[in-house]
Amino acid sequence: MPLHLNVHIACSFAVKLSTMTLQDFYSQLDHTQELSFALPNGGLVPAHFHITEVGQLDRIFLDCGGVMRKESVVNLQMYTAEDYDHRLTVPKLVGILASSAQQLQLRGDAELRVEYQGATIEVYGLSHDGQQFILTALQTDCLAKEKCGIPEKNPQQTVQSACAPGSGCC
Repeated sequence: MPLHLNVHIACSFAVKLSTMTLQDFYSQLDHTQELSFALPNGGLVPAHFHITEVGQLDRIFLDCGGVMRKESVVNLQMYTAEDYDHRLTVPKLVGILASSAQQLQLRGDAELRVEYQGATIEVYGLSHDGQQFILTALQTDCLAKEKCGIPEKNPQQTVQSACAPGSGCC
């Protein structure tokens, strides 16, 4: 016998995303001469990087409070090989993005994520500091704090314990 569930779909995110959208990225590229991407640790992505994928990632999931959620982001995959003379130009990147946006019907208001090879495939948000693009760290978050008994953060208060036993929290 099939199981029927009554669920509510909400548009929310399981991680704190960057504020840069695909359209924001295009706008920044209009004012960029040379591509430069900084890692969260202050290092730079080698100048000979490639963009090997542009895609739309859709994820449907249940949060720990039982609410069904959906997120959709545009994903850029960066890759470095040993072709040290390779340089991706701004016009070439804009062409890759435009072709991908048309074929995949990407939304300009979609958040960006960047995959980059570190110790494993690492996933970042993206921002710009006026000089270069910055790969920004993403953080997980509990989306059902009220059901898990997690108080909202108060700058003057530190939370020691998040979930009570038997509360149904993750």
